[in-house]
Amino acid sequence: MYENQLDLPLIHTGKVRELYAVDDERLLMVATDNISAFDHVLASHIPDKGKILNQLSLWWFQQLGMVVDNHVLSTEVPDAVAGRAVICERLEMIGIECVARGYLTGSGWVEYQQSGTVCGIELPPGLVDGSRLPEPIFTPATKAAVGEHDQNVSYDVVVGMIGPELAAVIRDLTLTVYAKAEGIARDRGIVLADTKFEFGRRGDQTVILADEVLTPDSSRFWDAATWAPGGSLDSFDKQYVRNWLLRESGWDKDDQHAGPPPPLPADVIAATRARYVEAYERLTGTLFVP
Repeated sequence: MYENQLDLPLIHTGKVRELYAVDDERLLMVATDNISAFDHVLASHIPDKGKILNQLSLWWFQQLGMVVDNHVLSTEVPDAVAGRAVICERLEMIGIECVARGYLTGSGWVEYQQSGTVCGIELPPGLVDGSRLPEPIFTPATKAAVGEHDQNVSYDVVVGMIGPELAAVIRDLTLTVYAKAEGIARDRGIVLADTKFEFGRRGDQTVILADEVLTPDSSRFWDAATWAPGGSLDSFDKQYVRNWLLRESGWDKDDQHAGPPPPLPADVIAATRARYVEAYERLTGTLFVP
């Protein structure tokens, strides 16, 4: 998306982010205005979304600095990507999606209804969609290629993939960072239902936070004032787009012949942008300036 505007080699394109090589030790990570849903990158863009994600991640990295280090080296970036990019460390990325859940919903709710578990963790009976869990749980997933779906796995699978010592480190960091962030969000009237972290290792094997952190793309945010287990779960994340695709678009995500999702209507784009902006402003306590 920005390759023609940057005199740097593009080394990776994800659903939302692009990575460019600065040198052997540094990368330029750019957040685009793309939005994805159900493992598809939609044709529509959400104006300013990349800037919101980037600036919100930077704010969270500051809040979490006493808990865990992160990959950001500088915000001095080329003008073409100003506000939506950072210079970051090259790391050995750990290929596990590190998910913390403090509330039962989404794929966890689906599994719970079938077996009373989430990623093999037994939960109390009688929970409903949106229930707060007795304590946050680590529910990892294996990272999938673009266009494929991450697969929830048990902790034992993670141990088998990366070894018991590293598995314990990322599990404990995930739950520690979630606990810190959940309290910060709650103080601002937002429920952090669940979130996904990515970790990488420096050359000295120190594990640090990488990629984005605690944004509406990687997290499920609800309005604490209206949160009602089994009922209203007003969302500040891209669930609004998912709901439109499922309920109003006429597109069937389970039909293999349906093709990609349709473009988003202007009102859905505007409403989605407004939700991202509101999440940013309520969490940071500052106005979003594009």
